[in-house]
Amino acid sequence: MGEIAAGPLLSKINTPDDLKKLDRSQLQQVCNELRQFIIDCVSVHGGHFGASLGVVELSVALHYVFNTPDDQLVWDVGHQAYGHKILTGRRKVFHTNRKYGGISGFPKRSESEYDSFGVGHSSTSISAALGMAIASKLKGENHRQHVAIIGDGAMTAGLPFEALNHAGVSNANVLIILNDNNMSIDPNVGALKEYLTDVSTSHLWNRFRDDVWKLLGKMPYSRFQRDLASKIEASVKGVISKSSNLFEALGMRYFGPIDGHNVLKLAEILEDLKDIPGPKLLHIKTVKGKGFDLAEKDQTLWHAPGTFDKITGKINKKTITVPEPPKYQDVFGHTIIELAEKNPKIMGITPAMPSGCSLKFMMEKMPDRALDVGIAEQHAVTLSAGLATQGMRVFCNIYSSFMQRAYDMVVHDVAIQKLPVIFCLDRAGLVGDDGPTHHGVYDIAFMRCIPNMVVSSPMNEAELRNLMYTAQLDENKYPFVIRYPRGTGVMPEWRTPMQAIEIGRGRKIKDGEEIAILTLGHPGNFAVEAMKTLMSDGLNPAHYDMRFAKPLDEEMLHEVAQNFSKIITVEDGTVVGGFGSAVLEFLNEHHYHNEVTILGIPDRIVEHGKPEELHRECGYDAKAIIDCVRQLSAMEIRVTEMF
Repeated sequence: MGEIAAGPLLSKINTPDDLKKLDRSQLQQVCNELRQFIIDCVSVHGGHFGASLGVVELSVALHYVFNTPDDQLVWDVGHQAYGHKILTGRRKVFHTNRKYGGISGFPKRSESEYDSFGVGHSSTSISAALGMAIASKLKGENHRQHVAIIGDGAMTAGLPFEALNHAGVSNANVLIILNDNNMSIDPNVGALKEYLTDVSTSHLWNRFRDDVWKLLGKMPYSRFQRDLASKIEASVKGVISKSSNLFEALGMRYFGPIDGHNVLKLAEILEDLKDIPGPKLLHIKTVKGKGFDLAEKDQTLWHAPGTFDKITGKINKKTITVPEPPKYQDVFGHTIIELAEKNPKIMGITPAMPSGCSLKFMMEKMPDRALDVGIAEQHAVTLSAGLATQGMRVFCNIYSSFMQRAYDMVVHDVAIQKLPVIFCLDRAGLVGDDGPTHHGVYDIAFMRCIPNMVVSSPMNEAELRNLMYTAQLDENKYPFVIRYPRGTGVMPEWRTPMQAIEIGRGRKIKDGEEIAILTLGHPGNFAVEAMKTLMSDGLNPAHYDMRFAKPLDEEMLHEVAQNFSKIITVEDGTVVGGFGSAVLEFLNEHHYHNEVTILGIPDRIVEHGKPEELHRECGYDAKAIIDCVRQLSAMEIRVTEMF
């Protein structure tokens, strides 16, 4: 199915200028049609769901009031930006969202002039919008508005507080809209959640504020009126609600909280805020999944549910006729419980991804030993380091792409101190539909260059269990990376007995001649698949599962270098500085001259698509391995014939 039909008003909106032609009384109908369009499209084509439904009214109000793209909107994370994309010229191609060759699931500067900043990771919006506002001020473009739309989940990270601290003293013309729905992907945690709840539920304060505005509303509207209201608020707010001064203490003008699903009220307030200079924050209350009953009730499930029946709400799942392999994340989630039941020193840490990484199982069974720290990767790493100093064996589970945000902590707080924190990097390799902001392609390169670091990757579920078992043993004295991909493994019967693996020891999968294929992690299964075709062709390469990018199995590499003239390395990481590079470094150090071909992710940004589409594009799937072996074998034959 292709393009999705839109309602009568939405079908005529190709740019925000078309939206502005409508009477304000028509905005609610636009919201209804936009919400239905998102439901219609995501139910058929998949994608992020709940977050965008929650900001339909805000999306319409923002583009109705502000002069985009001259006025700049920065959508934090981008899960909430579907309405924005549909209103800014991409409605007719929205069915290609997150598909190979289609539009991105996130705002992307190269895709549209309305996308002022690329946002795939959370918590960047305030810093980016502030930078834009400061630049506009320096250029004398004082008419331009700069708006950051950030969720309360994203506010738990450190970066927004750093930006707020700067914004409060900058006098820059920036508006921060705090979209408070008490959710990120999983329910929010931490003191900030409690603070926002206190602000939102202070009935005395909200009633007083409304009374003041009603009183002043009887007066002619003027700047004096706004200033008077501000002074009254400032003098009384601290008395009524001790916690409602956080943002104002940072130098922000605070407005709210208000109903984020009242589009007319939103438009009215945004018009007022346009005329107020300097940094200001509007606090709105929304419901993630608004307008789709099941999504409102189970907001985690409906964050990105895949395709579903929009009438019944039944999520489409493929029919399973034979046992299927589990997801790697679930193998982690169940295995850590097995280990923790026997080792009381084991703890699990995740930054706001208990469902995504499956630490939720341990949180349910051992709530004191498994912690969700919110969107705070840096804190997660250093917290793990602190726990490790006291003898705890900490499994710090972070998506590979999100680990990039905590790199300094890995070096400074963990590796330099030789603390045996176990980093389980989920979503390693090409993740698929989420695209370049979420691909976990750099961790092999940036982890293996750190002293005192072990870097491993399992080829299957049994290997993941064995690596987890090995990492938590008292004999392991070093930081230990275990990286594995998104999606399923290869072993339906995966609950194998766990056993220790010698650190830095690979394994030979198959002997052979002339050509050796060295794989790291899950792509080893691509090589196994390729062998079936190659053997039928009369080709007999060897296959080694190296397991470790650091330390390398040097004994095995000497064997390979001395017995095979040609070597193919395969990895689901960047070819620059990755596993293949490590093999080349070894060969160079020991003065070998083997011909080496590195298959992996090229030195460019890889866009979104299904993993198998991207594996093919990047040239390290089974077919690519087959083609490479055939090419090298043909070259060998031609050389032999020449002599």
